[in-house]
Amino acid sequence: MSEEEKNDFVAQASEERSGIAGEFVDFLKENKKWWLAPIVISILGLGLLVVLGGTAAAPFIYTLF
Repeated sequence: MSEEEKNDFVAQASEERSGIAGEFVDFLKENKKWWLAPIVISILGLGLLVVLGGTAAAPFIYTLF
């Protein structure tokens, strides 16, 4: 392993880590897969409705529909 590769590794290791949302946005930017964003947002929204449907917030959710 050359000195340049070692320095590059150290530089990348010392960078601040991004969360899963940041990783997903970076993936969308790099691979130009912007059509995935509405699908993922819809699935997360439905999942949130299912979770909230089993809580005390359920009567408030049902009035939206």
